[in-house]
Amino acid sequence: MPNQLLIAHSIEIDATPAKVWSIVSDLKRMGEWSPQCVRMKVFGGEVKAGARTLNLNRQGWKRWPTNAKVMDFEPERLLSFRILENRTVWSFELEPTETGTRLTESRRTPHGVAAASNAAVKGLLGGVEKFEQELETGIEQTLQRIKAEAERV
Repeated sequence: MPNQLLIAHSIEIDATPAKVWSIVSDLKRMGEWSPQCVRMKVFGGEVKAGARTLNLNRQGWKRWPTNAKVMDFEPERLLSFRILENRTVWSFELEPTETGTRLTESRRTPHGVAAASNAAVKGLLGGVEKFEQELETGIEQTLQRIKAEAERV
């Protein structure tokens, strides 16, 4: 089965784009939101376009590292990063609404997924279809957790 070109979900959050941005742009906290990402270490400490991260991911007892490069960093609007090992692009897009912010998280494969990554997913993580279903569920969980944090008083 070929990789999905786009996996994405949106959520309405009763908080300003500035509040939501303060959460999604703090990549060091990604492990609090994402069920797959245990942690992200930002090299140089500052999240900005061109910044690099080292990420630790999980599926059950399995753990694996990835590296990312921040591609877009537009405060209160867009944060995206490319996973260097598999060429996927993850993004958080913020859109102001009458009651707060619409947050969309997505995973895109504009240049396909690296063959070595797909082989590892097939051999170690249950196959592409199962893994991408987990990513979809994970995006929904991530958005729910970010919403809860942003709306917390």
